[in-house]
Amino acid sequence: MTLRLHDTAARAVRPFQPITPGRVSLYVCGATVQGVPHIGHMRSAVCFDILIRWLETSGYVVTYCRNVTDIDDKILRAAEAERIAWWALAERNQRAFTSGYDALGCRPPAVEPRATGHIPEMLALIRRLTDSGHAYPAGGDVYFDVRTADRYGALSGQHLADMRAADDTDGAANKRDPRDFALWKGAKPGEPYWDAPWGPGRPGWHLECSAMSTRYLGPVFDIHGGGIELLFPHHENERAQSRAAGDDFARYWLHNGLVEIAGEKMSKSVGNVLLVAKILSQVRPQELRYYLGQAHYRSPLEYSPEALAEAAAAYQRIERFVTRAQRALGGAADAPPAGTGGEGARSTPALPAAFAAAMDDDLAIPAALAAVHATVRDGNEALAAGDREGIACRLAQTRAMLAALGLDPLAPVWHDSGSGDRLYQAVDGLVGLALRQREGARGRGDYASADSIRDTLESIGVVVEDTPEGPRWELKR
Repeated sequence: MTLRLHDTAARAVRPFQPITPGRVSLYVCGATVQGVPHIGHMRSAVCFDILIRWLETSGYVVTYCRNVTDIDDKILRAAEAERIAWWALAERNQRAFTSGYDALGCRPPAVEPRATGHIPEMLALIRRLTDSGHAYPAGGDVYFDVRTADRYGALSGQHLADMRAADDTDGAANKRDPRDFALWKGAKPGEPYWDAPWGPGRPGWHLECSAMSTRYLGPVFDIHGGGIELLFPHHENERAQSRAAGDDFARYWLHNGLVEIAGEKMSKSVGNVLLVAKILSQVRPQELRYYLGQAHYRSPLEYSPEALAEAAAAYQRIERFVTRAQRALGGAADAPPAGTGGEGARSTPALPAAFAAAMDDDLAIPAALAAVHATVRDGNEALAAGDREGIACRLAQTRAMLAALGLDPLAPVWHDSGSGDRLYQAVDGLVGLALRQREGARGRGDYASADSIRDTLESIGVVVEDTPEGPRWELKR
């Protein structure tokens, strides 16, 4: 089956055909670092990390570029509120984002350009647009003339006549059309600025991504991604200015859904953000990654403590099988991990057909996870029967699927994730020992001792469930 992806521009799922066979160029809008990351930011990172892993599993070599917006109005306001330099605030928050990405097992991009490091490219792009009549200077600013763009609004499915004014500068009176957006913002007293032919100032937000993406991926690249909240005006304006300058720009547009609380978008302006650091005090990083990646990437993800706990428990069931199976095999059965690239990686027998078909169908993660849990169920049956060959097969399949999702419990990233993970491994070993003693007591007909072990475990928060495949446990929430 050929990989198919939902292209926002086409409003349809399309077969994926890269520009260069065997290679994929991907640009994802990264953080605007006015604050520390919340789980909405991390959901986007996890969704696109899964895409990259599946592309590599399918044999592609991926060039991944994710930008950092380190200068904009929000950053300047936040720095002023804290009474620190804007660049110090941006640097501090960017480090927090990097820590969040690393904690959740997201691979670093091939390049992570910062807006302030690419002012020359931005000035060159503005020059191309002014020379071709698509942009004009006015009052120290430079604006893009949206009426000159070919099918402006097509990406987001809007008509120009229905659009509101672009509220992006204080000089709206200088615009030819209120919907025109700023490419360059004239300097204000006390704000950072760079010299330009149109006067000192700083770049507009939309301009930054057009300049950085084409600098590293070329005038046409395969995939542009980001959260659905960026579709308009950010991505619409990127596309308009880049195509007006003569670049074909992105061939596929992918957007992930938002994390919501009580049906409302998570955002700092609403005041309902859940910071990554706070959530990671409640669950382990791999459990948060499972939670953020479990729904279809285009669907909104409704947050609740109960949903987070259910996701953590589901991951723990997978993890316990992998741990038990690895122990039963004497640690000798290492699956060839998927998601590491290489031609034909997806054709390995370790990757079940149902999983591959789900992933090829626009990254249908719920169906892919169903294949993971079905394999784990079969693996637990093999463990209960002492079927060593069946254990080895199901373990290899499970680890190959989990590697493609970035969730393999035996991956080094999780063993390096800190004391919380080491504590879980210790608890798993101790509970496993207690359950083996309980099974031994039951085998001898000593049901009083078996019940006592179960009661003791429950008294310390370990819930035991007897199943046809053997006992399972999870922590009370």
